[in-house]
Amino acid sequence: MSEIGPEDFQEVERSTLDREQTRARLEGWLAGRLPEGSEPEIPELSSPSGSGMSSETLLFDARYREDGQRRQASLVARLAPHAADVPVFPRYDLDAQFRLLDLVARHSQVPVPAVRWLEGDPAALGTPFFVMEQVAGRVPSDIPPYAFGGWLFDAKPEERQRLQDATVETLAALHGIDATNAGADFLAFEVAGDTPLRRHVQNQRGYYAWTASDGVHHPILERAFEWLEAHWPSDEGETVISWGDSRIGNVLYEGFEPAALLDWEMAGLAPREVDLGWLCFMHRFFQEIAESVDLPGLPDFLRLGDAAACYERASGHTPRDLLWYFTYAALRHGIIMARIHRRSVHFGQAAWDDDPDAVIPHRPLLERLLAGSWSPLA
Repeated sequence: MSEIGPEDFQEVERSTLDREQTRARLEGWLAGRLPEGSEPEIPELSSPSGSGMSSETLLFDARYREDGQRRQASLVARLAPHAADVPVFPRYDLDAQFRLLDLVARHSQVPVPAVRWLEGDPAALGTPFFVMEQVAGRVPSDIPPYAFGGWLFDAKPEERQRLQDATVETLAALHGIDATNAGADFLAFEVAGDTPLRRHVQNQRGYYAWTASDGVHHPILERAFEWLEAHWPSDEGETVISWGDSRIGNVLYEGFEPAALLDWEMAGLAPREVDLGWLCFMHRFFQEIAESVDLPGLPDFLRLGDAAACYERASGHTPRDLLWYFTYAALRHGIIMARIHRRSVHFGQAAWDDDPDAVIPHRPLLERLLAGSWSPLA
């Protein structure tokens, strides 16, 4: 960790997409979706900076004719990555993401972008995609990490507290959706396992096997799977709609209140604590990096015990086995970071170390968790 510095947080190459060609093709596709005579125009495409790297996200303003007048809509296209771009995940089910956003909007007050169209035919842009409405707001940055500085770092303590509580409350509201009555069964992982948590972990085993299919294995991650089995929760509790990537870098905030939850490609059915553990682990990930370069970070922000207490107040549910779920989050993120390193190698931005575990930046934290020498609840 001591070798990581702010200069190491560069934008990872995301794709080889031809932006101008895509703009023209998207404009033509939109003409077929809008009423005849709309004459849509898309002047330019842009991408959000500072967070996200698993899918191609394109922001654009569409100008079109309606009722004899020119109108404009601010939209977002979410594209599945091309195989040649070394995707972070083995599968991108855009249909499920589209359906889930619509489900959450219909069955709760949880803020999500309104979805417009789903295009499953790769002929249009070369890959499946869906289009949703843009939501105004600001996002805590991943690159450089918000724990290094920026609007959240500069906020007053009470403002950060409000953001933390509002985010946890929104997470509780998501989990309050009746997954069965809402028809969320399409989120179930189609893998072996007699409970949703067993299937969730088995799905991660498959993800790790796919990541390591190039022959490079990561002993620290394999040890973490063994630790999970040895410390399995005795009561998995209620199964809910799990956002999966429940971190503040995937939230658009208006002031310090969530305006939209973004990035649902890791969603599934799981116990409530999967999201809560991920939310707090992801902050600890950035906090450890800040401390490693002698920056203060935000040590009192998103502490697991505080977030759990807020969640209980908001939901009436007492979170259980938090150390297990925090460690599970560390393992899941470790697999992602191992895959992202492979992307960086592919695009010439990184090389392999003799120690394959060296590419997992939170390895020291994961080692302390497995050894029992540190607890997020301390």
